[in-house]
Amino acid sequence: MAETNLHRMHRFDLTKRLVAKLQREEAVIGGIGHSNFDLWAAGHRPQNFYMLGSMGLAIPIALGVALAQPARRCFALEGDGSLLMQLGCLATVATLAPKNLTMLIMDNGSYQITGGQATPAAGGADFVAIARGCGLRSAVWATDETDFDAQIDRCLATDGPHLIGLKLDDQPPAAQTERDPPQLRDRFMRGMGVKKSKLPG
Repeated sequence: MAETNLHRMHRFDLTKRLVAKLQREEAVIGGIGHSNFDLWAAGHRPQNFYMLGSMGLAIPIALGVALAQPARRCFALEGDGSLLMQLGCLATVATLAPKNLTMLIMDNGSYQITGGQATPAAGGADFVAIARGCGLRSAVWATDETDFDAQIDRCLATDGPHLIGLKLDDQPPAAQTERDPPQLRDRFMRGMGVKKSKLPG
C-alpha cells in the first residue's frame, strides 16, 4: 500500500500494544520527545531506555545493545524528524544486520515537540522506501492497528533486522518522562544485567 494512503494511528495506543507483547525482557529505546514520553506512560520496565536531548540516537543506541546482547530482542522507537538527524544509521544497520533489532518509525510528518513544523515526510519522503534502499529488505508500513500487532508478532518470532513505518495522527503524548538521567541510565543498565544498584526499580 502507498504510504500516502495509510490509516493514521495514535502513538500511545501503538506503544501500549508493543509493551503488552514484551514477555522476555526485550530492550526498548525511546527516541527523544514524544516517542519516549508515550513509552514512559505505557508502563515502566527496567529494560526501557528514555532518550533525553540526543536527537537521532535511538536507533544507534538500540543497535549497540543488539550487538552487545544478541540473545535479547531490541526495539528502537524513533520519530521521523529524529531519524533525519542520523539517516545513515539505516545503512549501518543493514550492513551489520543484527537479527534481534526492530526499528519503529513514528511518522507524524512534523517536529511536534518544537511547534509542529513540517518534516520532509509531510512532503512525500517515504522512510520505508529509504530503508529498503539502504538494504533493509523487511521494511514495511503497518496499514492499521491490526496489521501493527501482526507485524510486531512477526518481529518477535523471526530474524531481523526489521523496520516498521507507522503513520501517526497529531495527538499529544500521554505523559512526560521524568528527567533524571542518572537514574534512567542506572535502571536501564540493571535491566540489561550489566550493573547492580540499590536504586529503586
